[in-house]
Amino acid sequence: MATTSPEPSHSTLSTAQYTPSSSTAYTPSTPTTTTNTTTTTHSPNPKPPFPFPTYTTFPPFYTLQPNLTTRARQLDLWSSLITAYTTHHRLFRLSLSTPPADLFANPTIHRALKPADIRAVLDHMAKPENGGRVEWIPSTSASSSSHARGEQSSTCWVYWKTLAEWADTLYGWVDETGQKGVVLTVYELREGDGVRGKEWREMEEGMLRKVLGVLVKRGKAQVFGLEESAGVKFF
Repeated sequence: MATTSPEPSHSTLSTAQYTPSSSTAYTPSTPTTTTNTTTTTHSPNPKPPFPFPTYTTFPPFYTLQPNLTTRARQLDLWSSLITAYTTHHRLFRLSLSTPPADLFANPTIHRALKPADIRAVLDHMAKPENGGRVEWIPSTSASSSSHARGEQSSTCWVYWKTLAEWADTLYGWVDETGQKGVVLTVYELREGDGVRGKEWREMEEGMLRKVLGVLVKRGKAQVFGLEESAGVKFF
């Protein structure tokens, strides 16, 4: 993963250098990887390491570029990388205070994205015109005084599936398993035996409630209560 060529300067960095060829693009079935992967699992069948695209070995990738065209391409690549990484590891939340060690840094080339630049990437992903793949989570301790001070959230949900896609997935399971008319708890939908192996298992409760909200608006579900013991009835 080490590079022997000198790092390109910001002035010489072109958009083309950020455009991966078909051999470098992220594809889950093709393990073209770098060595900046760290995975810990207690599963008897460990998941293979995330295959980092080879453009993550390019040092300037870890510094947001001043050229607007190059920066736009760079932000799109970071968005694709984060979406693929969180899908692979089934991560529903990212925190600026404790980001995944191998996602925003490549120790082999001694490069890491600065916290301010990580926020810029996530802000880019949060914009509806960019897919709305991120949503900042208001702090539970947020108060009017906090808002007055202009404090920003440091934690976000990552939608590697959109809320509508999650709603379709969840309702498909309800239909296939004959759960229409049955009252299930939010806890059962998140961690029950019936959802073992499902993509949404252990989804953040707040995110799951947003998914259920989509189904409520469609007239496909009704939610009773606010806690994890709250009931959900599907139609």
